[in-house]
Amino acid sequence: MLYWLFYEKLFPLFPPFRLFGYVTFRTMAASLCALVVTILVGPWMIRHLRSMQIGQHIREDGPQSHLKKKGTPTMGGLLIITASVVPTLLFANLANPYIWVALLGMTGYGAIGFLDDYSKVKKAQNLGLTARQKMLLQCGLVLLIGVILMGMERAHTYTTVMNVPFFKNFRPGLLIQPLLHNPWTYPLAFAPFFLFLWLVVVGSSNAVNLTDGLDGLASGLMIIASGAMTVLSYVSGHAQFARYLDITRLPGSAELTIFCASLTGACLGFLWYNCHPAEVFMGDVGSLALGGGLGVVAVLLKQELLLPFIGGVFVLEAGSVIIQVVSFKSTGKRVFLMAPIHHHFEKLGWPEEKVIIRFWILGFVLALFALTTLKLR
Repeated sequence: MLYWLFYEKLFPLFPPFRLFGYVTFRTMAASLCALVVTILVGPWMIRHLRSMQIGQHIREDGPQSHLKKKGTPTMGGLLIITASVVPTLLFANLANPYIWVALLGMTGYGAIGFLDDYSKVKKAQNLGLTARQKMLLQCGLVLLIGVILMGMERAHTYTTVMNVPFFKNFRPGLLIQPLLHNPWTYPLAFAPFFLFLWLVVVGSSNAVNLTDGLDGLASGLMIIASGAMTVLSYVSGHAQFARYLDITRLPGSAELTIFCASLTGACLGFLWYNCHPAEVFMGDVGSLALGGGLGVVAVLLKQELLLPFIGGVFVLEAGSVIIQVVSFKSTGKRVFLMAPIHHHFEKLGWPEEKVIIRFWILGFVLALFALTTLKLR
C-alpha cells in the first residue's frame, strides 16, 4: 500500500520517496513495524485472552514442571499473524503474486490452527481437531496453493525446477514433460509437483507445531529460520547475486524479503512475551501459520531441499515423534523417554531454559550452514 502510494504515485512529486522503491529499505521498515506492533499490541491481547479465559491445557503425561503453566493464555499466534500481515500489506508491492501466495499459506494454516485451538478451549482439554480433520484441511489448502502455482507456471511467473544444495548444474524439474503437451493430461503433469508441495508445506507446518512445546522454543527458532529465508529471498530476486551464486533467479521473489522480514520482526516481538516463563503461548494458530508460511516461502524460492537445514531443529523434533510412534507400534518399546525430543531432554533432568538455549544454538548453526551451501557447490 505504501509502496504504491509513495513510490508509484508520489515519487515524481517528491524525489526522496524513491526510498520506497528499494527492497532493502522496505524490508527494514517492515521488520521494525512488525516488532513495534507486536510489542505494543501484546499486553492488550494477553489481557483480552485472559479475560476470555482462553488458557492452555497441559498434557497429563507430560513433564510435571509444565503443570504450573496450566491456564496461561494461548492463541497468541493471532498476534504474530497480525504483526506479519500488516507490515507486508503496507510495504510490499501488492501487485506481486508471490506476496499473496505466501500470505495465503500463512493465514490459511493459521485458520486451521485457530479451529484446533478453539476446539480445545471449548472442550476444556488438550484435544482439538482430530488428526484426520486437520490433515484434510491442510491437504485442501495445499491443493489450492498448488493450483495457483500451476497457473503461475503456465504464465511463466513461476518455475517448478528446484535448486539442489551442493550441485550447480543438477536442477531437477517436478513436471512430467510428455503430459504437458496434451490439454487433457496437462493437470496430471503436475502430480509429482503436488506431491512434493504437500510433503514440504504440510511437513513444515506440523514440524513447527510439534516444536512448540517449551517457552520461546518455536518462536526463537522461527526468528532464525525466517531470517535465513529473508537472505535467500533477497539473493534469489537480485540479478547479480543470483548469477554469482548460480541459483535460479526469480524476479518476483525479492518482494518475499519483506514478508520474511515481517515474520522475523513479529516472532522477535512475540518472544518478548513468550520467553521463559511465558506470559502467552502461540498455540496451534501460531505454530501452524508459521510452519505453513515457512514451507510456502521455501517452495516459492525453489529452496525446498534447503529447508531441512534451515529448519533443522524442526526436522529433528518431527523425526523424533515419527521414530517414537513407529518403534512403539512395531516393537512396543520407546526410543525416547518422551517425544518430541525436547521433552526427552527434560525427562533426563535438563532445565527447560537449557533445552531452549541449546536448541536455539543448534538451529542457528544449521541455518548458517544452509546459507554457506550457496557457495559450497
